[in-house]
Amino acid sequence: MSTENEGAAVPPEAGSRPAPPAPHPDPAPAVPPAPDFKPAVGTAPAAPQAPIGPPGEPAAGSGLPEPAAPTPAPAGPPPATPSAPGADPARPGAWWSEADGRPQDASHGDAHEGTPGAPGGPWGAGAPLPPSDPPARKRSGGLVAALLAAVLVAGGIGGGIGYWAADREAGGDSTTISALGNPKSESRAPGSVSDIAGKALPSVVTIEAEGSNGEGGTGTGFVYDKQGHILTNNHVVASAADNGKLTATFSNGKRYTAEVVGRAQGYDVAVIKLKNASDAKLTPLPLGDSDKVSVGDATVAIGAPFGLSGTVTTGIVSAKNRPVASSDGGGGNASYMSALQTDASINPGNSGGPLLNADGGVIGINSAIQSAGNGGGLGGETQQSGSIGLGFAIPINQAKNVAQQLIRTGEPVYPVIEATVNMKDTGNGATIAGNGAGGTPAVVPGGPADKAGLKSGDVIVKLNDTVIDSGPTLISEIWTHKPGDKVTITYKRDGKQSTTQVTLGQRKGDS
Repeated sequence: MSTENEGAAVPPEAGSRPAPPAPHPDPAPAVPPAPDFKPAVGTAPAAPQAPIGPPGEPAAGSGLPEPAAPTPAPAGPPPATPSAPGADPARPGAWWSEADGRPQDASHGDAHEGTPGAPGGPWGAGAPLPPSDPPARKRSGGLVAALLAAVLVAGGIGGGIGYWAADREAGGDSTTISALGNPKSESRAPGSVSDIAGKALPSVVTIEAEGSNGEGGTGTGFVYDKQGHILTNNHVVASAADNGKLTATFSNGKRYTAEVVGRAQGYDVAVIKLKNASDAKLTPLPLGDSDKVSVGDATVAIGAPFGLSGTVTTGIVSAKNRPVASSDGGGGNASYMSALQTDASINPGNSGGPLLNADGGVIGINSAIQSAGNGGGLGGETQQSGSIGLGFAIPINQAKNVAQQLIRTGEPVYPVIEATVNMKDTGNGATIAGNGAGGTPAVVPGGPADKAGLKSGDVIVKLNDTVIDSGPTLISEIWTHKPGDKVTITYKRDGKQSTTQVTLGQRKGDS
């Protein structure tokens, strides 16, 4: 978020015309997911900006307009003001504006009616100067003072606004030109984006992972506790999990090596721990309550998109409980989440970073984005992808449970119903398959689904109050619970709808 500083105007000397006020800058213009989602993590084999997955192109910067050269005034004696007969008047100063670096919409150009510097505006090209004062006797040095009589316009889109004033000493021939307008600091209100970012950035790290084969990438993580545990995505650290290298760099530039404590591929959650970090100032980010999030709530995302660490973006929660199935392109098992959807800009490299609410509490871990291309996974595409306003975060309540389990035991625990469902059919529910893997029964004998009376061919259409439209949705919803939880499953069999209670079982590890 950019801020704008205004120059402080100095009152003109007696006998001079007042300088025009500084112009106000133009304001900046303000689905079910596809089967596959891209991870917000960057690939980087060797180059500094190489994300996990598709490579990226950073946005190009914008330049500043330069003020035009002053136009000399016509020759002749300078007019005098009624209040100071015979004295030279101070010529109107030229004003200028600087671009603050924000991209502008094509509809927001330089010519806006009523905008200083625009055609027809108060100080635009062709605008008449105030009526001249009665002529006064000629004095030396008038030509020098008149050099700044022209009004210079540099586009009404800037941030810091100031003006130039010419002030001639009453008893001399020299003219002093001074630049007015020292930037004044603006207070950052509690709860503003800048306030939230200022507090959170010292607790966010940029993670670099390098596998034993030299391949790796960049992601993000954040301080989970004072013992040095960092919470991130599994796909951020997976390449370095076996004999690889992990480093975590804080916003102050301090860099630490790290090791994997535990990772859950199915949840796409991982915990790493800093090594030799006794001098690190560890401030855990406060955790919010993702169950209480509402659509429309403000969000702040922090991460390292395309390797640009410390990047802050904003948006809202655009949907809740969005079923997302994704993979990192490595051929392993998919990850499933009942995600928070946000339009905050999330790109490769944001993976593992915090999604914050308006109070600065973490409500999710940024994990995946919807791609506009035809990519088929989270890390193996050759086509570049970027934010199209559809990002997905793992709800923090779920991620917290997984993290605690990983810190305690080093391996994940998943709630299950022990039934194999069809993962390709969508729209009508989750159909229990005819057979399981390797020809085993689709419904495990004696398992939770079997005890609840479920059979092959049953179509599960609801879990508690959540509508189930596919196998991935069913798994995503089950994984928001814990082993031992009791859930109500609504299913259809032979055209008849029924309900049953299922006590969730558990599976340890990712194998």
